Amino acid sequence: MTEPTLRSLESAAPFATRHIGPADADVAAMLEVLGRPSLDSLIDAAVPDAIRLRVPLDLAPARSEVEALAQLRELADRNEVFTSLIGTGYSNTIVPPVILRNVLENPAWYTAYTPYQPEISQGRLEALLNFQTMIADLTGLDIANASLLDEATAAAEAMTLLHRVTKVKSDRFVVDPNCHPQTIDVVRTRAEPLGIEIVLADPATADLADAYGVLVQYPGSDGALVDLAPIVARAHAAGALVAVAADLLALCLVQSPGSVGADCVVGTSQRFGVPLGYGGPSAGFMATRDSYKRSLPGRLVGVSVDAAGRPAHRLALQTREQHIRREKATSNICTAQVLLSVMASLYACWHGPEGLRTIARRVNRLATVLAHGLRSAGIEVASDGFFDTVTVRTPGRAHDLAAAARGRRINLRVVDADTLGISLDETTTRAIVRDVLDVFGVPTDDTTIDALDASAPASIPYALLRTDEVLTHPVFHRYHSEHETLRYLRRLADKDLALDRTMIPLGSCTMKLNATTEMIPVTWPEFAHIHPFAPIDQAQGYLRMIRELEAMLVEITGYDAVSLQPNAGSQGEFAGLLAIRAYHRANGQAGRDVCLIPSSAHGTNAASAAMAGMRVVVVACDEHGNVDLADLRARADEHAARLAALMVTYPSTHGVFEESIVEICAIVHDPGGQVYLDGANLNAMVATAKPGHF
Repeated sequence: MTEPTLRSLESAAPFATRHIGPADADVAAMLEVLGRPSLDSLIDAAVPDAIRLRVPLDLAPARSEVEALAQLRELADRNEVFTSLIGTGYSNTIVPPVILRNVLENPAWYTAYTPYQPEISQGRLEALLNFQTMIADLTGLDIANASLLDEATAAAEAMTLLHRVTKVKSDRFVVDPNCHPQTIDVVRTRAEPLGIEIVLADPATADLADAYGVLVQYPGSDGALVDLAPIVARAHAAGALVAVAADLLALCLVQSPGSVGADCVVGTSQRFGVPLGYGGPSAGFMATRDSYKRSLPGRLVGVSVDAAGRPAHRLALQTREQHIRREKATSNICTAQVLLSVMASLYACWHGPEGLRTIARRVNRLATVLAHGLRSAGIEVASDGFFDTVTVRTPGRAHDLAAAARGRRINLRVVDADTLGISLDETTTRAIVRDVLDVFGVPTDDTTIDALDASAPASIPYALLRTDEVLTHPVFHRYHSEHETLRYLRRLADKDLALDRTMIPLGSCTMKLNATTEMIPVTWPEFAHIHPFAPIDQAQGYLRMIRELEAMLVEITGYDAVSLQPNAGSQGEFAGLLAIRAYHRANGQAGRDVCLIPSSAHGTNAASAAMAGMRVVVVACDEHGNVDLADLRARADEHAARLAALMVTYPSTHGVFEESIVEICAIVHDPGGQVYLDGANLNAMVATAKPGHF
């Protein structure tokens, strides 16, 4: 018997062997049924020879789970976790441990399919209904959807929703300059292809005579808390509808936008128990009037009855379903952060209305004490009315003061050379407030904080205080102990099918059984607690990880560069089409606006094309679902002068590597069009074909 060598014994099992399901015997049985001698033979039969990759990918050697975690630990150690008081729509938060362990870290929740199928999704649909109820209550409006991608995207969706429902013949949309900067950027990007004119102006004084809508930040990005009532009344008098981007925690204390007549309210639920994650995914929200519900983007969960007459949840009013409405869909939003909206709704259940109000009052009081301390030292605070953000005017000193704060491992927001923003949150303590005051040359001790608290005037004007009850449904009053919450989470999970229980045989870009090893670093503080606008030297681990992933994807896909910015597949489609649109414009061919889409394509394709300002022309498919080449040629010839793009899913929606893909690309390229490839099933091409090459 030959003894194994020490080197062979030292080699840990590669990561892949633990996470590729079929064993050798399973593979052999499959190949026997298919009549193929090997996997390579099967791939050769499935993948057209014209695109078949015959050389190995130039990637680093595979790592074991232990080695992968060690590398991620090394990357995490390159990040520095400061106390970030930067705000601008991102706040640090405390994830209740019962939710952290039993939802975010639980494969029963994070491997579940998007809840389009109610019969296997009753638990998540109930949690999403709780989310809708929470949002409708806090915003003071009739109806809310079951989450969107983030606040900026939600604001852009509000802009288009109001454009759809308005009776005013106008394409002019007024945006509050005090909106968060990323919101303004996304709204502008979404508006331009649709021919919507963005006017940056204070809605309290702007000319609204020819505007169809207004977007207001509440409180403003600088923290200012203004009375919405006269702004809404002024807009309505001019015939404009009003969208408000609101802070959920602030809405626990201040009057709701719905109570003063706002038509739509959007925002993010990130500060309801979802880690910062360097700006990583969090659930946006939208609430609106009941009369606008058929224009509401995203999912809408409703209560129905099953065949036995028992209460059941389902997705209601599926006008958003792109497979039905295609280019007439109200939005291209698809999955929309189910896991994160579930976490936010459970955060509200865990704390209940009183708990949320207590957190909000504490944050507000700390901000009030900070402002009072600064004023007492003769430092100018920009606004008397605020919730959690204090804007300070320090002529010529902003950069020096921010540097001094960083010396205490605190990040402040530098607005300009004369202005600093300081946003407090659930994790802020007295000690942090004292450190900030000390940076401004205001020495304090614990007794001083108490004295400032005793003498500081309220920072929320009395007229703006919320007086109505919120979160009155029993679900927000029942689960305040850990054992009750644990049991509730278990009951919900038991109503669902997820990949921790079984394979779910649905072709989808959302079906993922992420390895535990991959999920562990997600909750490490060095990744979870980094603010997206933190100084770049504090995020060196993130930057290296991003660059490495971009380089790996460039090698896998065969393209020259990769962007990781789109936060959903549907937004990747939109970004790709905007790039194609910009390419044609850069070449002096702005008239190219026709997008060819096979009839078998995923429904978001048509919706994305419409959002990018393109005209959708459908290309026929044959009886097998493949692109009909004769019809593609006819459509390409018919629209040759205006052809912008073809959107093609590869492998196709029905899972086939179409033999004619190279010819399909050539047919579109010949008259000057570009090809957008939907990589929903990119895994199928890894190491077998590179879309950038064909």
